[in-house]
Amino acid sequence: MSQQVKSFDLYTTQQNMLEEVIAGLSKPAKTLHAKYFYDQTGSELFEQITQQPEYYPTRTELEILTTHQTTIADKIGPVHTLIEYGSGSSRKIKSLLSSLHGLEEYVPIDISKDYLLQSAAELSKDYPNLSIKAVCGDYSTPITLPIDRALKKVIFFPGSTIGNFDPAEAMEFLRHSSHLLEVGDGFLIGVDTKKNPDILHRAYNDMAGVTEAFNLNILTHINRVLDGTFDQTRFEHVAFYNEAQGRIEMHIRSRIDQIVQINGQPFTFQEGETIHTENSYKYSIEEFQQLAGKSGFRAVTYWTDANHHFSVHYLEKTNG
Repeated sequence: MSQQVKSFDLYTTQQNMLEEVIAGLSKPAKTLHAKYFYDQTGSELFEQITQQPEYYPTRTELEILTTHQTTIADKIGPVHTLIEYGSGSSRKIKSLLSSLHGLEEYVPIDISKDYLLQSAAELSKDYPNLSIKAVCGDYSTPITLPIDRALKKVIFFPGSTIGNFDPAEAMEFLRHSSHLLEVGDGFLIGVDTKKNPDILHRAYNDMAGVTEAFNLNILTHINRVLDGTFDQTRFEHVAFYNEAQGRIEMHIRSRIDQIVQINGQPFTFQEGETIHTENSYKYSIEEFQQLAGKSGFRAVTYWTDANHHFSVHYLEKTNG
C-alpha cells in the first residue's frame, strides 16, 4: 500500500450483517439489504453490469461528468476534501480528481474492503500528490470520518444509488449526510430519471445474464459470511418496473418449496415466494430538487444528457 494511502476500518461485517439478514428474512415479505450485493465478487459483477449495452446509467453519468467537467469544477469552486460514497470503480472519480480546484484529500468509503483498497492503491499511482484516506464503512448509516471539518468538503455519490432508498429513507440519508458537512459545503449526486419502462426493463434484465448473476450472488455472500445454505440453482432473478411506485424492483424468487438455514436458523420458502433485494427509484428533476430541499440542501444546479436519461445534481448545505 502506498504511503499516501491510509486505511480506516469502521465496519464490523459479521454482527451487523447477521442481525440485518435475519431481520429481513423474518419479515412476512422477505427482504435483503442491497448493500450486501457488494462483496468482492459482487463488486466485480457490478462493474461487468456497467459495461452491458442495455445498462445506460454508468456510461451516461460518465458522459455527463466528462462533458461538463470544467463547469462542474467551477460551480463547486475550491475544495479541500472530496468524499465518495460507495467508491467502487475509479472511472467517474478521475474526472473530478483531475479537475476540482485546490483538492488535497480524497476519502472513498465502501463496505467491500479489498475492492476499496485496490481502487485506492491504483488511484495513488495516478495522483501521487493526493492524500487518500480509504474508509471501510457503511455510508448508509451515520459515520464519523477522519477529516478536518473546518476545510471545504464535497460529497460525491454517483451511480444513482440514492434510488436504492425509498423517498423517506433518501430524505433521512441526505439529512445524516449533511451532518458531515458545514454550511456552504457541497453534495454532487447522480440521479436516474423517469423514462420509457422498456429502457428500464432492459437495463435490469441484460441478455448476458450479468444482472442475474449479481442478484443471486447475494446468496453466496450470505453463505460464506453467515454459514448459510442457499443453493443458487433453486432461485431465480426477477426485475421489473413498478410504475405506480416509480421504481425498478429486484427480487430473488424461490423455484421450489424449500428450507434454508442462516447461522443455524431455518427459513421456509414457498415455491414462487420472493426475497426483495433492491429498489431503484427514478426521479424527475423537480422531484429530486424538492427532496433535497426538504433534507437540508439547496439545489444549486444540475446537468443531464441529451436524452434526459440521467441527471447529476450539485447541492449545497444550507442552515436547514
